[in-house]
Amino acid sequence: MTACLLGKSLGRWRRGWCASAKKSLLSNHALKPLVPTLFLLVLVIYGLGDKLRNFVLDIFVPQYHYPYAVALSFAQVLISILFLNLLHVLGLVPLKPYSRSLGERVLVPSICSSTHAVLSMWAKAGSSYAGLFPLMLPLLPMVTMGFSFSQKLSSSPSMEISVLMSILSGTSFVITASQGLPSVDLLEYMYAPLDVILHSLSLTWLAKVSEAERHHSPDAQVSIFDIYYSQLVNQSWLLGLLWLLHPHSPWQVLTHSGWKSLLFHGYLHAILLLGMALNFLVVLSCRVKITPFQNEDETMPEATEAK
Repeated sequence: MTACLLGKSLGRWRRGWCASAKKSLLSNHALKPLVPTLFLLVLVIYGLGDKLRNFVLDIFVPQYHYPYAVALSFAQVLISILFLNLLHVLGLVPLKPYSRSLGERVLVPSICSSTHAVLSMWAKAGSSYAGLFPLMLPLLPMVTMGFSFSQKLSSSPSMEISVLMSILSGTSFVITASQGLPSVDLLEYMYAPLDVILHSLSLTWLAKVSEAERHHSPDAQVSIFDIYYSQLVNQSWLLGLLWLLHPHSPWQVLTHSGWKSLLFHGYLHAILLLGMALNFLVVLSCRVKITPFQNEDETMPEATEAK
């Protein structure tokens, strides 16, 4: 009984501390000039994490002959769902149960994200990753920005963020292109641009859903974590069905000889956990409003409401 009361008190303290921290951050106007710097920091951390994940994949896939893109994407979604539920149980993230209405609203970004996850994993798990995929990846922020402006989102990027995004994307694209393209698979000419477009469309659609939720009453509003959780649940169904229909069946994947090796499990968990962390970093950056599709001026109404 005492342990239960202590657990509830600790949960309330964590939620109260998080709410207080958010309120102080939103009301601190001195942080606004740091938004471009924070955005740049997120890009650097994301880039380093992605390079580390690609490095592990370059070792894992050839050594164990494990090019199962759909299975890896499905496992990463399950890991992300478990991680979000763990944070909710610990009282760190408020999370509402899966809602069918919200799930229907994020069905399109769920389909786009699932397709993007499989295409991206296919490229990283194969030798073709030395082709067009790394060349097109720096264009993701610019394409996302274009979609956000075309949808006339109130959370479109500010001028400072837009300029910073364009400079970084252009510079990265030129550097990658100057290194040359040693080998390009024929399918990459279709898959690489499609991957960037689907990922950008997914991010923009989620931002649109999040923006629409702000017009609801406070009791009916859902957080970015609820939206992300609903998307993950949708993705688990889509990728699970795709895995059942794929030539690389669950039986073929789960009976792979590599499962007997502890090193195999270490590489596999590193790939899945890094992928989960990178996706969660994007969601977390949305939460603290330092993403490309969030305008820093939006913090003003929320700060006023908090008061």
